[in-house]
Amino acid sequence: MQPLQPSSNIVHFDTSRLQQPAEILPLPLQGLSGCPKSVADLYRQLSQQLQTSLEVEQLLEMFFETIKELIPVDALQYCHAETNLHCAYGKTEAVHRVSYQLNHQEEHLGELSFQRSQRFDEHQLSQLEALLRCLLFPLRNALLYRSALLNALRDSLTGAGNRIAMEQTLAREIELARRYGQNFSILMLDLDHFKQINDRYGHPCGDEALKAVVRQVQSQLRSVDMLFRFGGEEFLILLSNTDAEAAHRVGNHLCESVHRMQFSAEGNIVPITVSLGGAAYRPPETLEELLCRTDKLLYQAKHSGRNQLCMAPC
Repeated sequence: MQPLQPSSNIVHFDTSRLQQPAEILPLPLQGLSGCPKSVADLYRQLSQQLQTSLEVEQLLEMFFETIKELIPVDALQYCHAETNLHCAYGKTEAVHRVSYQLNHQEEHLGELSFQRSQRFDEHQLSQLEALLRCLLFPLRNALLYRSALLNALRDSLTGAGNRIAMEQTLAREIELARRYGQNFSILMLDLDHFKQINDRYGHPCGDEALKAVVRQVQSQLRSVDMLFRFGGEEFLILLSNTDAEAAHRVGNHLCESVHRMQFSAEGNIVPITVSLGGAAYRPPETLEELLCRTDKLLYQAKHSGRNQLCMAPC
């Protein structure tokens, strides 16, 4: 392990460096009381605590709150791009940071950073690195669990959410809207003349077109918005905390963005456009009523020339 300066330098862990050091091998917790006084005590405490959850966020919060008993840390941040997970604990305005890339063999387990107002000294860095050893494998198990859950709610072709995820998410949004008056809108999107792409270039090309549209749409959405595959070449977009006026702007922007997208097949540029129907939720309507209302607007957009949005009035 190379020395790490208290900034944004990165240390890569491999399996050999993740072995538990002999001086802090886990021992029975009997006899421990109050706050741990050494990294060995803290290691034993964390080793037990981190076996109690498969939720990444809960693991990291336990880790952050426990290590503060020995090492002053103002904030912890974690990012795992593969599962779109970003977590932050504590006061993140601290100016000094030390970061670690967590890897097990060739498996990337995310980036973890510690922040505080004062620089970390070499002894504190050594303590942090020792404690990270007891986090890594519980974290790996939690990420595997998270990936399994995500895959169960994800369309296998495009990576968008599937129908089950869509229904669960919209049911939750409707409950929040009814209870707290929180706005949300949905956009129903359909690829124009998709059958012609399949007929001319084949279904594999059609699959690539679907994936390209999903990537383009997702790149234009906020992190709080969600995209679901509704069926075939039809998708649904959930715009959280968004009224009809704002959803109208988003829908027009998505329509233009897909139209500008460059997609090629067999050396030819294949123009792709989408039609959209959009509506803001109106309590106390049901999910079925909202979807039916939006579907009618999508039908209107397709039969009014395509490559456009039809939005329900505010």
